Amino acid sequence: MSTLSETSRTESALSTLRRGVRLSPEFRVGLAGTLGLALAATVGRVVVPVAVQQTIDHGLHAHAGPDVAFIRTAVLICAVVVAFTALCAYTMNVRLYRTSESGLAALRVKAFRHVHDLSMLTQSGERRGALVSRVTGDVDQISQFMQWGGLMFLISAGQLVVASVLMLIYSWPLALLVWVSFLPLAFALRRFQRLVSAAYITVRERVGQLLSAVSESVVGASVIRAYAAEDRTARRVDESVEHFRAAQTRAQALVALTFPSSELVAALATGGVVVAGTLLGIGGHLTAGELVAFLFLVTLFVGPMQVATEVLNDAQNAIAGWRRVLGVLDTEPDVADPGPGGVELPRGPIEVRFEDVGFAYPGGPQVLKDVTVDIAPQTRVAVVGETGSGKTTFAKLLTRLMDPSSGRVLVDGVPLDAVRFSSLRERIVMVPQDGYLFDATLADNVRYGRPAATDEELLLALTELGLGEWLDGLPRGLATPVGQRGESLSAGERQLVALARAYLADPDLLVLDEATSAVDPATEVRIQRALDGVTRGRTAIAIAHRLSTAEAADEVIVFDGGRVVQRGPHSTLVAEPGVYADLYASWAAQREA
Repeated sequence: MSTLSETSRTESALSTLRRGVRLSPEFRVGLAGTLGLALAATVGRVVVPVAVQQTIDHGLHAHAGPDVAFIRTAVLICAVVVAFTALCAYTMNVRLYRTSESGLAALRVKAFRHVHDLSMLTQSGERRGALVSRVTGDVDQISQFMQWGGLMFLISAGQLVVASVLMLIYSWPLALLVWVSFLPLAFALRRFQRLVSAAYITVRERVGQLLSAVSESVVGASVIRAYAAEDRTARRVDESVEHFRAAQTRAQALVALTFPSSELVAALATGGVVVAGTLLGIGGHLTAGELVAFLFLVTLFVGPMQVATEVLNDAQNAIAGWRRVLGVLDTEPDVADPGPGGVELPRGPIEVRFEDVGFAYPGGPQVLKDVTVDIAPQTRVAVVGETGSGKTTFAKLLTRLMDPSSGRVLVDGVPLDAVRFSSLRERIVMVPQDGYLFDATLADNVRYGRPAATDEELLLALTELGLGEWLDGLPRGLATPVGQRGESLSAGERQLVALARAYLADPDLLVLDEATSAVDPATEVRIQRALDGVTRGRTAIAIAHRLSTAEAADEVIVFDGGRVVQRGPHSTLVAEPGVYADLYASWAAQREA
């Protein structure tokens, strides 16, 4: 079984960002234009310090006295440049939002589709809420960074460069003083980033656990109430909330350490510039306007350093989310579609063969051992056995929800792992035990087996299965809402809908995992009639929990301890000592009781 990859946890933040952007090329669409606008918006920010310097030195301190015309012109040019800068910033924002949303949408789609490509074992090894969190919440964190933190990073980086260049032009000693002041902080932030990164990986994991706890408590509400487990469930949710709170608080506390540090360094740098600048001015190496402009530039330089703490917060949260999304995408499906090179099976009766098949769940004992079985086309087969005997695993291997640990499964002489999924899912359909229904109408759920089917075709299918009278008894017929997970219908009615869905899909091999839930006699008759209609004319394999299904089958395969121990018609097996006769006797006694 594949487990969700953890390799991305060891990657550097930069490597993670590069891989994430590479996976979503939409992020790079129009990037050059966006960077150009960011540069224009950044350069526009230094117009105010320059205008102040020019106004003081050449307007107010002109040789002939204050030059009002020069001041007016400088202010007008400054206003025009500021307005142009605002327009560039607006356009940059719009472009960045558009490209980032396109990239994130593509990332969500890739992650969601990859989750569906993973085997049932891999999916069951991860909590459902955690998987949902990877596709939704983690991508939302990336979105927040791309649209705010990424934007601030672009502007701040440009602002830092432009401010540094101008400071050098005005006074290289003062520029060197500012850089030296912030150099220790820059090195400290780089080392500090590793701690923050680890903290935010924990935060994203706690989010997944919280979603799992909440979703399970909502989905299992009826069971929780039936067993008066509200307090236990509330404690579990409370613990998840507390773990998330503690992880988030620790991460925020680490980030908060950087705020006073940057404030302290900024104050020291500004104070040093005032003292050193005044001395340079007295020595005739700096004009009053240049000193005031330099102080403006220090503010522009300090701004990005202080914003860096907030960007660091968002960036680490986003990188942690990106690592979790990449963990999904890095996980190789252990049940893979052979793709275009796979075999397309022609329509027609299917023959099934298991050759020395063995299977073991990860970390567990062998569930199936040396199973060799041939099933002829258009045969109705019942698979029986005690709980844990391997019969459900047999069905999952046949429908390729899992692959065998040893041996191989063949359909029409072709190894199952060589058949394209598109052909496999069209030819072979499994009706699972729970008969899962979606929160939609009855028609939508039946049509799930063949989306292009018309209402007339749905009605015909239900009538052919003998379900017309049942359908007429529903409040809105085909338009009847079934509720979440089909909860508006009884367990037996959900089975009927699942059977109608399979019948409409018209497979050549049908695998049925019968539900064990008790149903009323009228519904049981309907189910049996529907089963007869669904299995007629095709190969049908039923995991039989009620042995009345075995009675009606052409052949019975008996599993015990992961092996096929008996095989033959019901009439033969029930008459000879063995596992099947014991199972049948026990079932018959319960039915008569």
